[in-house]
Amino acid sequence: MKSRPANVLFYLYGLGVLLFLYLPIVAVGFASISKARYLRFPIRKYATGWYASALASDTVAGLVWTSLTIAAIVTLISILFGFFGALAFARYQWRFRKLYQKLILLPIFFPQTVLGLALLMWFNALGIIPSWHTAIVAHLVWITPIVTLIIAIRAYGFDPSLEDAARDMGCTNWQIMREVTIPLLMPAVNSAGLFAFLLSWGNFPLSLFTTGADSTLPEWLYAKMVSGYSPLVPTLGVLSVAASALVIVVALLVRALLPMIKRLKTARPAVQPH
Repeated sequence: MKSRPANVLFYLYGLGVLLFLYLPIVAVGFASISKARYLRFPIRKYATGWYASALASDTVAGLVWTSLTIAAIVTLISILFGFFGALAFARYQWRFRKLYQKLILLPIFFPQTVLGLALLMWFNALGIIPSWHTAIVAHLVWITPIVTLIIAIRAYGFDPSLEDAARDMGCTNWQIMREVTIPLLMPAVNSAGLFAFLLSWGNFPLSLFTTGADSTLPEWLYAKMVSGYSPLVPTLGVLSVAASALVIVVALLVRALLPMIKRLKTARPAVQPH
């Protein structure tokens, strides 16, 4: 049992960590509702008109649509590659497995600016004009190893005897995958998909090198910061953070509601034949 001073220290430590993490976002929030061109405390005049301007802007709508499209496609493809990559990483013994485990994780440790520059040079060598389509490839190179690792951690805790039991009962490989493997790995797939979407949605270094004439929301925010700041920049920053938080809340709600729906279905009495 911890003493009272120790509990107080733990609470203070937790509070300090939370302030360190979220205080910059709070400052951005204040900047978005300040009428002054630059943030100054105390704020003398408040204005929320920038939120209406951001929501009504066609430019902002185009940027959000491009970022959403990239993030959605990256999420779907990275989950597909990551799922089977995780099975090769953690579940099956094959000749070059050790080498594969090392190489598949390497892109995570490369600086994203170096990775973006290398991909840009590669696209130029192939004669491909950079656009938001090439940004999808760049995001996949960095995010797919992360998705693979998340699902592989779950696959390591997977009891192989469950698949063996299903095989002994006469199930085909597809039935084993559908009824045993996928349901057991689904929590990791959901978490990996959430990570993939948020990492792609907020990615700046790779997008800067590989989108060409197109632009994503993080790129536009950076360009406005260095060339023509206005309170619209922190306003869009706050809206972007709010959208990310909304995605997390929706994912948590879906995760909490799915077991309840399954329990209701199993508890529903079967219809008696007449």
